[in-house]
Amino acid sequence: MKIAVISFNSKGNSIAQVIKESINADLFAKDQIKGFNLKEIAKALMENYNALIFIASTGIAVRAVAPYLRSKAEDPAVLVIDVFGKHVISLLSGHLGGANELAIEIAELIKAEPIITTATDGMGIEAPDMIAKRNNLVIENPKTAKDISALLVDGRKVAFIDEENKIKAPKGYSDDLEAYKGLVYVTNKDIKTLYLIRKNIVLGIGCKKNYSPEKMKKTVLKALKNYNLDYRSVKAVVTIEIKKEEQAIVELAQNLKAEFKIFTIDDIKKVEHKYKGSDFVEKNVGVRAVCEPCVELYGARLITEKLNCEGMTLCIGEVE
Repeated sequence: MKIAVISFNSKGNSIAQVIKESINADLFAKDQIKGFNLKEIAKALMENYNALIFIASTGIAVRAVAPYLRSKAEDPAVLVIDVFGKHVISLLSGHLGGANELAIEIAELIKAEPIITTATDGMGIEAPDMIAKRNNLVIENPKTAKDISALLVDGRKVAFIDEENKIKAPKGYSDDLEAYKGLVYVTNKDIKTLYLIRKNIVLGIGCKKNYSPEKMKKTVLKALKNYNLDYRSVKAVVTIEIKKEEQAIVELAQNLKAEFKIFTIDDIKKVEHKYKGSDFVEKNVGVRAVCEPCVELYGARLITEKLNCEGMTLCIGEVE
């Protein structure tokens, strides 16, 4: 691993010397390089080194490397050490670039505290890219690996299968294929995956008059994503009769290719007592709650309580 240490003063040089005594690293010190130009040095180091260690502020390091970033799979590890040698921060390429591991190693050398901010490491869970690195595996899709990490951090079930049974399910993963939200599959086959999406999600909607259709669409899509639901799984959009011509709700159902179902005030009054209501809503539409009762009346199980979303309310349900 080719490692470069960038120092800007004598304190930084002293820390760099401690590092160089234990690991093979090249020092680029401002007071030792004539015409020191950080922009040019950073460009060269990003292209030719596996790891860069800045003994400086994080701001200096970020501005130095930012113009030369390419991708998670290509960027070198970038670390930052404060000039007092108290903290070693894994700033960039913590997993694939090895910045997390290097930060821990350097912290031990200079008796500092390693700062690792990747969420999976903080939870003691091995991210997919680390599994791949440790076992010399190729990541088929880095974007999907990131999505899997997000599921792990959220506590969602991620299944892990090695078709040759050489790697056991790491901590945080499951070898049970029932009701998983994500899947890591180890193979040497060119596997084609086809998702068949079940349309069984119901959206209960309430909103202010003349609500923006575009804003409602963005809000709903974001909420579905937060709950790991595909927008194509929406079976129905449901609301109260007074909103049957509300353009935002009508267009939402059309855009989602979903049924648009209306319930009357009398329908809703039969179940509204089960949910937290609003005096304002009752004054304006005649019932104390809209989105949750409508989801129940459609025959769906509530996945969420009422979500208040800037002038609209949303409840997500699932038809069982």
